[in-house]
Amino acid sequence: MEFGKLDDIREVDFSLPEDPRWNEGVFQEMGASTAPVWHTGCTGWAMKEWAGHVYPSGSKSQDFLTEYGKQFNTIELNVTHYQIPNPETIQKWKEQTPADFRFCPKVYQGISHSRNLGIGSGQIEQFCRSIEGLSDRLGPCFLQLPPGFGPESLDLLASFMEKWPQSLAIAVEFRNQRWFGAPGAIRRAAELLHGVHAGMVITDVAGRRDVLHMYASAPFALIRFVGNGLHPTDYTRAQDWVVRLGLWIRKGIRDVYFFAHEPGNLLAPELAQFVTLQVEEHLPSVHTRGPLFVTPPGGNQLGLFG
Repeated sequence: MEFGKLDDIREVDFSLPEDPRWNEGVFQEMGASTAPVWHTGCTGWAMKEWAGHVYPSGSKSQDFLTEYGKQFNTIELNVTHYQIPNPETIQKWKEQTPADFRFCPKVYQGISHSRNLGIGSGQIEQFCRSIEGLSDRLGPCFLQLPPGFGPESLDLLASFMEKWPQSLAIAVEFRNQRWFGAPGAIRRAAELLHGVHAGMVITDVAGRRDVLHMYASAPFALIRFVGNGLHPTDYTRAQDWVVRLGLWIRKGIRDVYFFAHEPGNLLAPELAQFVTLQVEEHLPSVHTRGPLFVTPPGGNQLGLFG
Protein backbone atom coordinates (compact mmCIF):
# COMPACT_ATOMS: atom_id res chain seq x y z
CA MET A 1 0.00 0.00 0.00
CA GLU A 2 1.50 3.34 -1.09
CA PHE A 3 -1.12 5.41 0.75
CA GLY A 4 0.52 7.14 3.72
CA LYS A 5 3.94 5.59 3.09
CA LEU A 6 6.94 7.31 4.71
CA ASP A 7 10.60 6.61 4.06
CA ASP A 8 11.61 7.92 7.48
CA ILE A 9 9.38 6.94 10.43
CA ARG A 10 11.64 8.11 13.25
CA GLU A 11 9.43 11.09 14.14
CA VAL A 12 6.08 9.29 13.89
CA ASP A 13 3.92 8.98 17.00
CA PHE A 14 2.45 5.52 16.54
CA SER A 15 0.31 5.55 19.69
CA LEU A 16 -3.36 4.80 19.20
CA PRO A 17 -5.71 7.75 19.82
CA GLU A 18 -8.31 7.59 22.54
CA ASP A 19 -11.71 6.29 21.49
CA PRO A 20 -14.28 9.00 20.75
CA ARG A 21 -16.93 9.25 23.46
CA TRP A 22 -19.49 8.55 20.73
CA ASN A 23 -18.41 4.90 20.73
CA GLU A 24 -19.83 4.32 24.20
CA GLY A 25 -23.40 4.75 23.01
CA VAL A 26 -22.80 2.31 20.17
CA PHE A 27 -21.27 -0.24 22.50
CA GLN A 28 -24.22 0.05 24.88
CA GLU A 29 -26.57 -0.78 21.99
CA MET A 30 -24.49 -3.83 21.06
CA GLY A 31 -24.37 -5.40 24.49
CA ALA A 32 -21.77 -7.96 25.45
CA SER A 33 -20.46 -10.03 22.57
CA THR A 34 -20.73 -13.80 22.61
CA ALA A 35 -18.34 -16.13 20.76
CA PRO A 36 -16.25 -13.32 19.24
CA VAL A 37 -14.02 -14.20 16.31
CA TRP A 38 -10.72 -12.63 15.27
CA HIS A 39 -9.98 -12.93 11.55
CA THR A 40 -6.37 -12.33 10.48
CA GLY A 41 -5.15 -12.18 6.92
CA CYS A 42 -3.12 -10.52 4.20
CA THR A 43 -3.97 -8.76 0.95
CA GLY A 44 -3.40 -11.52 -1.58
CA TRP A 45 -2.49 -15.16 -1.98
CA ALA A 46 -0.63 -15.20 -5.34
CA MET A 47 2.84 -14.89 -3.82
CA LYS A 48 5.29 -17.37 -5.33
CA GLU A 49 7.89 -16.10 -2.85
CA TRP A 50 5.89 -17.73 -0.04
CA ALA A 51 6.46 -21.24 -1.44
CA GLY A 52 8.81 -23.10 0.86
CA HIS A 53 8.02 -20.78 3.75
CA VAL A 54 4.32 -20.00 4.12
CA TYR A 55 3.28 -22.56 1.52
CA PRO A 56 4.85 -26.03 1.15
CA SER A 57 7.88 -26.29 -1.10
CA GLY A 58 6.87 -27.01 -4.66
CA SER A 59 3.39 -25.48 -4.33
CA LYS A 60 1.88 -24.56 -7.68
CA SER A 61 0.13 -21.25 -8.32
CA GLN A 62 -3.23 -23.00 -8.76
CA ASP A 63 -2.87 -24.32 -5.20
CA PHE A 64 -1.92 -21.03 -3.54
CA LEU A 65 -5.43 -20.10 -2.39
CA THR A 66 -5.93 -23.57 -0.88
CA GLU A 67 -2.64 -23.25 0.98
CA TYR A 68 -3.45 -19.68 2.01
CA GLY A 69 -6.77 -20.86 3.45
CA LYS A 70 -4.92 -23.35 5.66
CA GLN A 71 -2.93 -20.51 7.20
CA PHE A 72 -5.35 -17.59 7.40
CA ASN A 73 -9.08 -17.23 7.97
CA THR A 74 -9.68 -14.09 5.92
CA ILE A 75 -8.31 -12.04 3.03
CA GLU A 76 -8.56 -8.43 1.93
CA LEU A 77 -9.83 -9.22 -1.57
CA ASN A 78 -8.43 -6.42 -3.71
CA VAL A 79 -8.94 -8.18 -7.05
CA THR A 80 -12.65 -7.25 -6.93
CA HIS A 81 -11.64 -3.58 -7.04
CA TYR A 82 -10.43 -4.09 -10.61
CA GLN A 83 -13.06 -6.45 -11.98
CA ILE A 84 -16.35 -7.99 -10.96
CA PRO A 85 -15.76 -11.75 -10.74
CA ASN A 86 -17.91 -14.15 -12.72
CA PRO A 87 -19.87 -17.00 -11.07
CA GLU A 88 -17.27 -19.60 -12.05
CA THR A 89 -14.52 -17.67 -10.27
CA ILE A 90 -16.67 -17.19 -7.18
CA GLN A 91 -17.45 -20.91 -7.04
CA LYS A 92 -13.77 -21.79 -7.41
CA TRP A 93 -12.83 -19.49 -4.51
CA LYS A 94 -15.48 -21.13 -2.32
CA GLU A 95 -14.31 -24.64 -3.16
CA GLN A 96 -10.68 -23.78 -2.36
CA THR A 97 -11.30 -22.39 1.13
CA PRO A 98 -12.47 -23.93 4.43
CA ALA A 99 -15.85 -23.26 6.01
CA ASP A 100 -14.59 -20.69 8.51
CA PHE A 101 -12.78 -18.60 5.87
CA ARG A 102 -14.08 -15.11 5.04
CA PHE A 103 -13.46 -13.04 1.91
CA CYS A 104 -13.63 -9.25 2.37
CA PRO A 105 -14.11 -7.85 -1.14
CA LYS A 106 -13.07 -4.32 -2.04
CA VAL A 107 -15.89 -2.63 -3.95
CA TYR A 108 -15.33 -2.37 -7.71
CA GLN A 109 -13.59 0.86 -8.72
CA GLY A 110 -16.23 1.55 -11.38
CA ILE A 111 -18.51 2.14 -8.39
CA SER A 112 -16.24 3.59 -5.71
CA HIS A 113 -14.35 5.99 -7.97
CA SER A 114 -17.20 7.08 -10.20
CA ARG A 115 -18.71 10.55 -9.98
CA ASN A 116 -21.90 9.30 -8.30
CA LEU A 117 -20.70 6.07 -6.62
CA GLY A 118 -22.25 3.97 -9.36
CA ILE A 119 -25.84 4.97 -8.57
CA GLY A 120 -28.04 4.33 -11.60
CA SER A 121 -25.32 2.48 -13.53
CA GLY A 122 -26.47 -1.01 -12.56
CA GLN A 123 -22.96 -1.82 -11.34
CA ILE A 124 -23.89 -1.82 -7.65
CA GLU A 125 -26.48 -4.49 -8.33
CA GLN A 126 -24.08 -6.43 -10.56
CA PHE A 127 -21.31 -6.34 -7.97
CA CYS A 128 -23.63 -7.44 -5.17
CA ARG A 129 -25.05 -10.32 -7.19
CA SER A 130 -21.54 -11.51 -7.88
CA ILE A 131 -20.20 -11.48 -4.33
CA GLU A 132 -23.42 -12.89 -2.87
CA GLY A 133 -22.29 -16.10 -4.52
CA LEU A 134 -19.65 -16.41 -1.80
CA SER A 135 -22.54 -17.02 0.65
CA ASP A 136 -21.12 -18.30 3.95
CA ARG A 137 -17.56 -17.37 2.90
CA LEU A 138 -18.46 -13.67 2.67
CA GLY A 139 -17.21 -11.22 5.29
CA PRO A 140 -17.70 -7.45 5.14
CA CYS A 141 -17.09 -5.66 1.87
CA PHE A 142 -15.27 -2.37 2.01
CA LEU A 143 -15.82 0.79 0.02
CA GLN A 144 -12.63 2.82 -0.41
CA LEU A 145 -13.69 6.37 -1.17
CA PRO A 146 -11.38 8.28 -3.53
CA PRO A 147 -9.10 11.05 -2.20
CA GLY A 148 -11.38 13.80 -3.53
CA PHE A 149 -14.51 12.52 -1.78
CA GLY A 150 -15.00 14.99 1.05
CA PRO A 151 -17.62 15.87 3.68
CA GLU A 152 -19.70 17.85 1.19
CA SER A 153 -20.54 14.52 -0.46
CA LEU A 154 -22.09 12.94 2.64
CA ASP A 155 -25.56 13.01 1.04
CA LEU A 156 -24.18 11.05 -1.93
CA LEU A 157 -22.80 8.44 0.45
CA ALA A 158 -26.22 8.27 2.09
CA SER A 159 -27.81 7.64 -1.32
CA PHE A 160 -25.28 4.90 -2.00
CA MET A 161 -26.10 3.22 1.30
CA GLU A 162 -29.79 3.25 0.37
CA LYS A 163 -28.89 1.26 -2.75
CA TRP A 164 -26.58 -1.14 -0.93
CA PRO A 165 -28.45 -4.20 0.44
CA GLN A 166 -28.31 -4.33 4.23
CA SER A 167 -27.95 -8.11 3.98
CA LEU A 168 -24.36 -7.50 2.85
CA ALA A 169 -22.06 -6.12 5.54
CA ILE A 170 -19.94 -3.20 4.38
CA ALA A 171 -17.37 -0.80 5.84
CA VAL A 172 -16.29 2.55 4.38
CA GLU A 173 -12.75 3.91 4.20
CA PHE A 174 -12.36 7.71 4.26
CA ARG A 175 -9.17 9.29 2.92
CA ASN A 176 -9.92 12.95 2.25
CA GLN A 177 -8.25 15.02 4.98
CA ARG A 178 -11.30 17.25 5.43
CA TRP A 179 -13.23 14.38 7.02
CA PHE A 180 -10.80 14.65 9.92
CA GLY A 181 -10.12 18.40 9.89
CA ALA A 182 -13.64 19.81 9.63
CA PRO A 183 -15.41 19.90 13.03
CA GLY A 184 -17.79 16.97 13.40
CA ALA A 185 -17.39 15.68 9.83
CA ILE A 186 -16.20 12.17 10.65
CA ARG A 187 -18.75 11.88 13.45
CA ARG A 188 -21.58 12.73 11.05
CA ALA A 189 -20.25 10.00 8.74
CA ALA A 190 -20.17 7.59 11.68
CA GLU A 191 -23.76 8.43 12.58
CA LEU A 192 -24.90 7.84 9.00
CA LEU A 193 -23.15 4.48 8.77
CA HIS A 194 -24.26 3.34 12.20
CA GLY A 195 -27.85 4.05 11.17
CA VAL A 196 -27.58 1.51 8.35
CA HIS A 197 -25.45 -1.01 10.31
CA ALA A 198 -22.34 -0.25 8.25
CA GLY A 199 -18.79 -0.16 9.56
CA MET A 200 -15.86 2.20 9.20
CA VAL A 201 -12.45 1.03 7.99
CA ILE A 202 -9.61 2.11 10.28
CA THR A 203 -6.25 2.43 8.56
CA ASP A 204 -3.07 2.52 10.65
CA VAL A 205 -0.29 3.91 8.45
CA ALA A 206 2.77 6.01 9.24
CA GLY A 207 2.14 9.02 7.02
CA ARG A 208 -1.58 9.62 7.63
CA ARG A 209 -2.27 9.45 11.35
CA ASP A 210 -5.52 11.40 10.81
CA VAL A 211 -7.24 8.38 9.25
CA LEU A 212 -6.77 6.54 12.55
CA HIS A 213 -10.18 7.80 13.66
CA MET A 214 -11.13 4.97 16.07
CA TYR A 215 -14.89 5.18 15.39
CA ALA A 216 -16.82 1.92 15.83
CA SER A 217 -20.14 2.15 14.00
CA ALA A 218 -20.96 -1.58 13.61
CA PRO A 219 -20.55 -4.85 15.54
CA PHE A 220 -17.42 -5.62 13.52
CA ALA A 221 -14.07 -3.85 13.19
CA LEU A 222 -12.02 -3.79 9.97
CA ILE A 223 -8.39 -2.74 10.44
CA ARG A 224 -5.89 -2.16 7.65
CA PHE A 225 -2.51 -2.22 9.37
CA VAL A 226 0.43 -0.98 7.30
CA GLY A 227 3.81 -2.06 8.62
CA ASN A 228 7.30 -0.86 7.81
CA GLY A 229 9.22 -3.98 6.87
CA LEU A 230 8.92 -5.58 10.32
CA HIS A 231 10.50 -2.61 12.03
CA PRO A 232 10.28 -3.10 15.84
CA THR A 233 7.43 -0.57 15.92
CA ASP A 234 5.35 -2.93 13.78
CA TYR A 235 5.26 -5.34 16.70
CA THR A 236 4.58 -2.81 19.44
CA ARG A 237 1.82 -1.24 17.34
CA ALA A 238 0.27 -4.66 16.76
CA GLN A 239 0.35 -5.35 20.48
CA ASP A 240 -1.45 -2.06 21.11
CA TRP A 241 -4.14 -3.10 18.66
CA VAL A 242 -4.68 -6.42 20.39
CA VAL A 243 -5.18 -4.58 23.67
CA ARG A 244 -7.56 -1.99 22.21
CA LEU A 245 -9.61 -4.46 20.22
CA GLY A 246 -9.77 -6.72 23.24
CA LEU A 247 -11.51 -3.86 25.05
CA TRP A 248 -13.86 -3.37 22.10
CA ILE A 249 -14.70 -7.07 22.09
CA ARG A 250 -15.60 -6.95 25.77
CA LYS A 251 -17.87 -3.99 25.00
CA GLY A 252 -19.70 -5.60 22.09
CA ILE A 253 -17.59 -6.02 18.93
CA ARG A 254 -18.30 -9.53 17.62
CA ASP A 255 -15.89 -9.85 14.72
CA VAL A 256 -12.45 -8.37 14.07
CA TYR A 257 -10.92 -8.35 10.59
CA PHE A 258 -7.23 -7.46 10.82
CA PHE A 259 -5.31 -7.15 7.55
CA ALA A 260 -1.52 -7.04 7.56
CA HIS A 261 0.20 -4.92 4.93
CA GLU A 262 3.96 -4.92 4.49
CA PRO A 263 6.09 -3.53 1.63
CA GLY A 264 5.68 -5.78 -1.39
CA ASN A 265 3.45 -8.07 0.69
CA LEU A 266 6.42 -10.36 1.30
CA LEU A 267 6.59 -10.02 5.08
CA ALA A 268 2.86 -9.70 5.78
CA PRO A 269 2.56 -13.34 6.96
CA GLU A 270 5.13 -12.72 9.72
CA LEU A 271 3.12 -9.80 11.04
CA ALA A 272 -0.13 -11.75 10.75
CA GLN A 273 1.41 -14.63 12.67
CA PHE A 274 2.58 -12.32 15.43
CA VAL A 275 -0.89 -10.79 15.75
CA THR A 276 -2.52 -14.21 15.94
CA LEU A 277 -0.12 -15.37 18.65
CA GLN A 278 -0.81 -12.22 20.64
CA VAL A 279 -4.56 -12.79 20.40
CA GLU A 280 -4.19 -16.40 21.50
CA GLU A 281 -2.06 -15.36 24.48
CA HIS A 282 -3.97 -12.31 25.68
CA LEU A 283 -7.54 -12.92 24.48
CA PRO A 284 -8.10 -16.64 25.13
CA SER A 285 -11.89 -16.35 24.89
CA VAL A 286 -11.65 -15.04 21.31
CA HIS A 287 -11.67 -17.61 18.53
CA THR A 288 -8.89 -17.31 15.97
CA ARG A 289 -7.02 -19.63 13.61
CA GLY A 290 -3.50 -19.98 12.18
CA PRO A 291 -1.10 -19.03 10.72
CA LEU A 292 0.70 -22.36 11.05
CA PHE A 293 4.20 -21.63 9.74
CA VAL A 294 6.83 -20.99 12.40
CA THR A 295 10.18 -19.99 10.86
CA PRO A 296 10.36 -16.54 9.24
CA PRO A 297 13.21 -16.05 6.75
CA GLY A 298 16.28 -14.50 8.32
CA GLY A 299 15.57 -15.57 11.88
CA ASN A 300 12.75 -15.68 14.40
CA GLN A 301 11.82 -12.02 14.84
CA LEU A 302 8.71 -13.08 16.73
CA GLY A 303 10.96 -13.72 19.70
CA LEU A 304 11.54 -9.97 20.07
CA PHE A 305 8.18 -9.48 21.73
CA GLY A 306 6.99 -13.01 22.46
